[in-house]
Amino acid sequence: MYRYDEFDHGFVTERTDQFRDQVRRRLAGELTEEEFKPLRLMNGLYLQLHAYMLRVAIPYGTLNGRQMRKLAHIARTYDKGYGHFTTRQNIQFNWPKLSDVPAILEELAEVEMHAIQTSGNCIRNVTADHFAGAAADEIADPRPYAEILRQWSSLHPEFSFLPRKFKIAITGAPNDRAAVQVHDIGLQLTRNEAGEVGFTVFVGGGLGRTPMIGRKVRDFLPEEDLLAYSEAVLRVYNRYGRRDNKYKARIKILVHETGLEELKADIEAEFEKIRFGVLRLPDEEVRRIEAYFAPPPLQVLPTVSEAVEARKAADAAFAQFVAHNLNPHRVPGHVSVTISMKPIGGIPGDASDGQMEVIADLAERYGQDEIRISHEQNVILPHVRLDDLPALFDKLVEHGLAEGNAGLITDIIACPGMDYCALATARSIPVAQEISERFGSAERQAEIGELKIKISGCINACGHHHVGHIGILGLEKKGEEFYQITLGGSANENTSIGEIVGRGFSSETVVDAIETLVDTYLSLRSGKEETFLEAYRRLGEDPFKEALYGTA
Repeated sequence: MYRYDEFDHGFVTERTDQFRDQVRRRLAGELTEEEFKPLRLMNGLYLQLHAYMLRVAIPYGTLNGRQMRKLAHIARTYDKGYGHFTTRQNIQFNWPKLSDVPAILEELAEVEMHAIQTSGNCIRNVTADHFAGAAADEIADPRPYAEILRQWSSLHPEFSFLPRKFKIAITGAPNDRAAVQVHDIGLQLTRNEAGEVGFTVFVGGGLGRTPMIGRKVRDFLPEEDLLAYSEAVLRVYNRYGRRDNKYKARIKILVHETGLEELKADIEAEFEKIRFGVLRLPDEEVRRIEAYFAPPPLQVLPTVSEAVEARKAADAAFAQFVAHNLNPHRVPGHVSVTISMKPIGGIPGDASDGQMEVIADLAERYGQDEIRISHEQNVILPHVRLDDLPALFDKLVEHGLAEGNAGLITDIIACPGMDYCALATARSIPVAQEISERFGSAERQAEIGELKIKISGCINACGHHHVGHIGILGLEKKGEEFYQITLGGSANENTSIGEIVGRGFSSETVVDAIETLVDTYLSLRSGKEETFLEAYRRLGEDPFKEALYGTA
């Protein structure tokens, strides 16, 4: 894991001191809210519906037990005893007092964390595959490159006030678990015929009001050109991105309006000007950063654990957990464990201070002191011995963290919606809770199989509804909440944007509509192995639309 050097410590301390003075001036009335707004946004502080919200960066989703304990302490001391993990691998605290925020930032700096650029029209937290450094299918660990991008983008003087926010994601495996094609820049690690590491580059993806899939601009970008090419993309966007209309200001609109070939030509021309300059990555610097992410020394062990097999035979809940919440590890005898933050009837992504403390304990005892946050709002222990699974599971059960539902219908992504957000037009949380309760039985979830539901409380799509197998968008109509349904979305290597199936449903009927869709799928699938998404892609929308609305 990356550790701050002297520059990092000085950088974060100076930024915290600056913001403490800015908060003092705001509280003293020396700054108006309009003057204060850009300053607080660059430090991750929003003014939401009821209170301030502080968004803390978890760069590329990686942290350790000490850092998780600090987040628990902040939740307990400065908030209402919980935090909310987000789809950008961040954590949000929903109730801090403005006067306490400098102290929070100071405490975060003690454990090498910060809230810089988690908001505002800048390059946001760089996200990565949550199984990075552990996954059996990985070509290379993407986190060293994510760290290099973090260092390059932090307070970049040219890109601190872009036309709109800018998001970068990177994955190290052919199976995309970082949703790279719905980001402004998406990077997929690959190897050329010579075995050299490089990147497939996508530009112009994004959700929100106008969802678009990123367009491939490079099949293979050499490792040493990562920063120069990224800078070229940002320069072209910063130069030509629309500032006259915030709804058309993202790079995806620039790609659409300019045309891919013309934009590629502009990027390549800029790249050629700078590729052999100061941004060219020296091999020794990449290897130096890479050393921070050296894998833990894991012993090769049997691929089958007698303890696990015996427990599976005797304990159905444990068997379900093993079936759904484990990911294959590159070292035999180990797995990556997903700790679901989606208890039946709970709020997706929320974790109490006590749960955060428990996760820190488990990471230190069973997981090589590494923790990951996924963009699906779950927590991962990436390096766990198979033989330790029964003891780990017992601790999870004890603290309400043992839901074996990763990838199933109750593993719902949801934004905070109108319960918290000033931009939201409908609630997300109650809909997620009701769906979870409706489909909560283990037997029913197992029968349905893989099905990703994603819910957003407004058109900004923070819940990624466009790429849900079933997506739900909450809107307001004549003072009432109603919910539009999309089908067929996906955020993996075969990314697709869901299609709107018809008119929306009220808050009272939307969960019944979801049940109708699920029942239709179960009745039409070609076998138990065919997932909802596969069935939808084979059948098209017509049978689902007819089930919802009847024949015309």
